[in-house]
Amino acid sequence: MRTSPLSIKRQEFSKSLRGFSTEEVHTFLEKIASEVEELQTENDSTKKQLEEAATQLTEFKRIEKNLQDTLLKAHENSAKAVESTKKQTALMLKEAEIKASQMVEKAKENADEIRNSIISLREERDLIIAKLKAIVTTQSHLLEMKIDKADFEPSAAKKPERQTKVEFNLDDIVDKIL
Repeated sequence: MRTSPLSIKRQEFSKSLRGFSTEEVHTFLEKIASEVEELQTENDSTKKQLEEAATQLTEFKRIEKNLQDTLLKAHENSAKAVESTKKQTALMLKEAEIKASQMVEKAKENADEIRNSIISLREERDLIIAKLKAIVTTQSHLLEMKIDKADFEPSAAKKPERQTKVEFNLDDIVDKIL
């Protein structure tokens, strides 16, 4: 059994002739009892503090574990988000490249169509000009033949002298049309 401050205070010694002074022994025992009582109180207080600290430590360890788990999950989610973003970016880039190449291809097709239309229009223009030249030349020859025929016909009254040749530059006319 442990010695308590009360058992120290109540301790009785047998009396002897040449023994210690009872008063000094009792004073010493009172002093030791007081010190043991203080130490026990301090020990009890320290035990309570230790228990509270152990409880807090357990709680802190639980919180630390939760934080570590949360941090790990956040890290994993962050890595997944970065990977997902990279994949989306790569997909967007590929889509943009495909759209750009389609636009370039369509522009080339449009340019080819325009080029073909221009060539076709130039050919049509050249054909129309050739036809116009032929018509003008034919009409010019017909007009000259009529003038020549009119100069050779005998007439009752002499007609005023006409200019027998009509001159024109067909290329100048075509240039003015264009």
